[in-house]
Amino acid sequence: MEGPASTHAQPASATASRSWLRWLPGVALFKTYQRAWLLNDLAAGLVLTTMLVPVGIAYAAASGVPGVYGLYATIIPLLAYAIFGPSRILVLGPDSALAAPILAVVVQVAGGDPARAIGVASMMAIVSGLVCVVMGVLRLGFITELLSKPIRYGYMNGIALAVLISQLPKLFGISIDEQGPMRDLFSLVQGVARGAANWYTFAVGAGSLVLILLLKRFDKVPGILIAVIVATFSVSLFHLDSYGVKVLGTIPQGLPGLSLPWVANADLVKIVLGGGAVALIAFADTSVLSRTYAARFHARVDPNQEMVGLGVANFAAGLFQGFPISSSASRTPVAEAAGARTQLTGVVGALAVAALLMVAPNLLRYLPNSALAAVVIAAALGLFEIADLKRIYRIQQWEFWLSIGCFVAVAVFGAIPGIGLAVLIAVIEFLWDGWRPHFAVLGRVEGLRGYHDIERYPEAVRTPGLVLFRWDAPLFFANAELFAQRLMEAVEASPTPVRRVVVAAEPVTSVDVTSADMLRELTQALRERGIALHFAELKDPVRDKLKRFDLLEDIGPDRFDPTVSSAVDRYVGEAGLAKDEAGSQEGR
Repeated sequence: MEGPASTHAQPASATASRSWLRWLPGVALFKTYQRAWLLNDLAAGLVLTTMLVPVGIAYAAASGVPGVYGLYATIIPLLAYAIFGPSRILVLGPDSALAAPILAVVVQVAGGDPARAIGVASMMAIVSGLVCVVMGVLRLGFITELLSKPIRYGYMNGIALAVLISQLPKLFGISIDEQGPMRDLFSLVQGVARGAANWYTFAVGAGSLVLILLLKRFDKVPGILIAVIVATFSVSLFHLDSYGVKVLGTIPQGLPGLSLPWVANADLVKIVLGGGAVALIAFADTSVLSRTYAARFHARVDPNQEMVGLGVANFAAGLFQGFPISSSASRTPVAEAAGARTQLTGVVGALAVAALLMVAPNLLRYLPNSALAAVVIAAALGLFEIADLKRIYRIQQWEFWLSIGCFVAVAVFGAIPGIGLAVLIAVIEFLWDGWRPHFAVLGRVEGLRGYHDIERYPEAVRTPGLVLFRWDAPLFFANAELFAQRLMEAVEASPTPVRRVVVAAEPVTSVDVTSADMLRELTQALRERGIALHFAELKDPVRDKLKRFDLLEDIGPDRFDPTVSSAVDRYVGEAGLAKDEAGSQEGR
């Protein structure tokens, strides 16, 4: 007996191991790691570091926290994602798309206190991480797909504008109170008009921006790194800091410690809502980017595990004084172009940044804030989507105006309210087609197989005494009364006295309690007028629901036909109509 028991124990253990490894893709990959990949990953990691440092610092400043915390938010997430993330080369870290919503919450809750700003941002990272992990575990990775492309364009264009406007004061060396994108822009114009701009600061920032944009056309040239080095060297050489050019200054040496962030007397509602909003944005961007690279490498990425990996990375960032992070559409291509094969590239990059903080933090002392603003502005310019919006305007204008509405909401009210409005509009858009769906009365058209909308085909032949009614949506509480109203209108408009109504129900994918009760009342109302209600092509799961709602007996279990043609032929036979006047499809 002992032998078989031992034999069965090993497969069970192996199964449990595979189950755990499903949640740890990086560990699973390590087991199959090939030695030939090592040099590629090491080299790509060092190349990637040249972007991680300036971009991390720039996005930290754009998010309302000191620049060094952008490096903390770079190191920890890369290490966490290397274990929990399913994508082989996706690079995570601070992101321009998240800067505006993080800044909006930090400004409102922190009150200008840097220590509180760090705490608020870290709490947002914890919330964002928890939201992503819970949604991933519950297999809700599909949720971001509910946001249509025009709406995503709208809120991303709005966020891009908000990020750009938030950096313009730093470009001019002007301090303003953050009050929302449009008001901030007005304050900036007033500041420049009254002579508050520092033109040395502007020259450094504008020069950095021009250099980044000029070098952007050369894929293998590290334009951001070159611009930052030139700006830093210029400030140091010409002592521009003595002329009012603000610089990063001395940053603390060493790595962040583990701590649970907490800010006393903070508005937790704003922090939770902000964390949830950045979780939605981060996963929407990450899911698109991971699918793009998965297709390029002929691999499959589980969106639920992607959400878990992103969530763990955010949670870890919050525990080590970081702030919410996302995937990077600028750093990931750098890693790919440098030859990255696995997430070891990100690990090498994280360790290199950590080494910089441990050994030579003063290298960044003269890095000018306006050059960092130029880095963020260049990234924000890349977020705008204009070309595809032109196509959407040409093919469907109402979706174009939905996108513009989301854009205006973010630009006027700020990132968090604007994103909330975008989600609300997405839900309304999702419900609209089901709330007021297309419907049709059908007839037979000579030379065309099947039955067709009599409004599109006025020559269609209708069967005397029969109404063929098609409803192109699920039946649910919001459209139940409309269904009954439109069907009764079709009965009233029939050119002959109606004896039977057949609902062509193939598009009806579901019913709920409200619509089932409506069908019960409709069946009775038609019966009192001597009209029988039948269904054709009703799907089995929907029929099962009708049975569960005790509706089959009320309608009549014999009043369901497999096809519209068989329902018409059955009526023709029972009514004793001649084939030529009945519009039957038999034999066609």
